[in-house]
Amino acid sequence: MEKFNLNIKYNKQNLALEVKEYLHHSHQRCKIEVFQDEKLLVSFNPDDHETLSVCQNPAQLDNKLVHLIADKIEEKIDLLG
Repeated sequence: MEKFNLNIKYNKQNLALEVKEYLHHSHQRCKIEVFQDEKLLVSFNPDDHETLSVCQNPAQLDNKLVHLIADKIEEKIDLLG
């Protein structure tokens, strides 16, 4: 498992998020999970083109924020990879 922090500005708020990657796990769990204050907000799975798709959204975040988080994670993973 790899972890990294992600800071996002959304609706005049600064969101401090923690991203956990489980890229080597089986299909029994989502591959990328996003937390705020240890609470799971949203999780993603990469598709065949390395684009993230929502796996779970327990915090019921609005679509605009979910897409913003996915875009930032994809940018970060590209930089790390």
